[in-house]
Amino acid sequence: PFQRQLQQSDCQNALMKKVFDTYMLFLQINQSAAALKHVFAALRLFVGKFPSAFFQGQADLCGSLCYEILKCCNHRSRSTQTEASALLYFFMRKNFEFNRQKSIVRSHLQLIKAVSQLIADAGIGGSRFQHSLAIINNFANGDKQMKNVNFPAEVKDLTKRIRTVLMATAQMKEHEKDPEMLVDLQYSLANSYASTPELRRTWLESMAKIHARNGDLSEAAMCYIHIAALIAEYLKRKG
Repeated sequence: PFQRQLQQSDCQNALMKKVFDTYMLFLQINQSAAALKHVFAALRLFVGKFPSAFFQGQADLCGSLCYEILKCCNHRSRSTQTEASALLYFFMRKNFEFNRQKSIVRSHLQLIKAVSQLIADAGIGGSRFQHSLAIINNFANGDKQMKNVNFPAEVKDLTKRIRTVLMATAQMKEHEKDPEMLVDLQYSLANSYASTPELRRTWLESMAKIHARNGDLSEAAMCYIHIAALIAEYLKRKG
């Protein structure tokens, strides 16, 4: 009976946010592996029924869901890791279909942002998380329906970039007392996202903070000028 209300304004409405937050609570509060299996199944149905809530308009719901699923990809239970990886693959596939088989730009962006957050919040990146990334790649390799489109290559590119972020973050931890080396690593990360302005901006802002903290104010100013140029270029392209 509430379906019409949930679909109002392309699913960007207060009721949708409440329903979504309820789903998220099931992932935020510790559950048994058996209960989580049902939560993942329910989320698959939910995403399948209301894709525009995640892939259109504001990116908040997409970002929150990516964050919680990635957290489950680091779960100590192997079955939960597999279920979470399957849901994540399904989510990216839905994004690709929603974009008329052109790209998964939104889920790619939100997943990288979520990984960056989770490194700080939950310390992901160990063997459990790497195992989940391998499962996602296996799904991409074995998906016969997606064999003749760009989707498997996009999934592989995303998992490769996640590994790059994890490796760079591990190196940053090693060099946190060496500001020049730290900024150099930040710079190479920013450059690896030359085609994704929002993420490039995230890493450039991080660089600016390090420079400011070290009293290198002209270098920090250069980072902010670079960010301003990025935004100006993007706005010009958008008309």
